[in-house]
Amino acid sequence: MIIGIDPVISPELLDTLFRMGHGDEIVLADAFFPGNSFNSRVIRADGIRIPALLEGILALINLDSYVPQPVAMMAPVPGDALDPETEKSYRAVIDRRWPGTAPVERVERFAFYERCKGASAVVMTGETVKYGNIILKKGVIPLGKPA
Repeated sequence: MIIGIDPVISPELLDTLFRMGHGDEIVLADAFFPGNSFNSRVIRADGIRIPALLEGILALINLDSYVPQPVAMMAPVPGDALDPETEKSYRAVIDRRWPGTAPVERVERFAFYERCKGASAVVMTGETVKYGNIILKKGVIPLGKPA
C-alpha cells in the first residue's frame, strides 16, 4: 500500500497510468465488455465500480484540455435506452476532480470498439450498468500544479 493512492488502484493500473502520455486513452469497461477482443492489455478490477475507479484515477491524472471532448461513452444502439443516472454518477466524479470538463462524447458502438484498440489498456471493472463503458484521455499537468 502506498500513502495517498486509493486502494482501488492496483499496481498494474498505476504502472499503466504512469506510462501513459498526454493524449493517450484508457478504457474503463463494464463487466460484460469483450476487453480481450479489442486490446492486448487488459487490467482486472473485478468487483470495483467505475465511479470508485474514476475517483482513484482522476486523483492521479488530469483530463486532456486540448481536445473538445476528453471523455467518451458508448452511444446506445437503436432501440436501446440509456440510464441517465450512469453518466450522472460519472460526471459527479469528473466535475469534482476536473471542473469545466466538456460534456461526454457519445460514440457509436463499433467506433467505440475501434477506439479501444488504440487505448493504453482496457480496465475490466465490476460495473454492471448497461452502457457503463467510458474512455478517458490523459492530459498535460496544468502549469502551477505539482507533478
